[in-house]
Amino acid sequence: MLFNLGEQTKIQNQKTDKNFNTEAMLPISEIKNDTVILKDGWLRAILKVTGLNLDLKNYDEQQVILEQYKRFLNGLWFPIQILIRNTYLDLSNYISYVQKNVKRIEQWNLKNQWEQYLEFLDDIDSQQGLIYVKEFYIVVPYYTDEDDTSHINESRWKKLLNVLDSKDSVEKIVSRYRNFVKGNKNLETRINLIADGLGWMGIPVERLGVAKIINLLFRHYNPTSHSSQATMK
Repeated sequence: MLFNLGEQTKIQNQKTDKNFNTEAMLPISEIKNDTVILKDGWLRAILKVTGLNLDLKNYDEQQVILEQYKRFLNGLWFPIQILIRNTYLDLSNYISYVQKNVKRIEQWNLKNQWEQYLEFLDDIDSQQGLIYVKEFYIVVPYYTDEDDTSHINESRWKKLLNVLDSKDSVEKIVSRYRNFVKGNKNLETRINLIADGLGWMGIPVERLGVAKIINLLFRHYNPTSHSSQATMK
């Protein structure tokens, strides 16, 4: 044999280290207390925002809302990311709700009409992508240092190298925990500011919990999979 077993094992381990799986390619270290902790120690919170249809408002109301939105953006001293997702309308929960109530109907004619309605809903739900809806999210960051903008200007190559460096040392783990304890309160302040600012415009804001964050990430990285596969129970 050209190599002994010890050398062969060492070579195989080196080859294995170069194979990055999906988890290694993601910049996320963990999700704790509804907060996404990145591998570099920075924090993210994800807010789901209900869309506002300006076409249903008159001209004066539109101008007031737009002016409030400008003031809201100008009042932020930190960067935010606005995410808009186009996804199909998932009717599975609504169909389950209707099915349970149809079984309770005793009148034959009324029950027959509801069963036809259920068939119509099943047909729409089976054709994924027939009805599209928009989802709006705001990603709120918090960096461990005072300069938020310096990290935004980093090159994509540098960001990619930081993600690929997935090996955790004890120092990295301890540093992330300290950053989380220190930065989580500041992140909460930013979230409250955004919620209050959008609330004045009549736009509800919901902070995503752990289960909903995982659901969103699953649907983002698996766009062809059915959403029910990503639901945590």
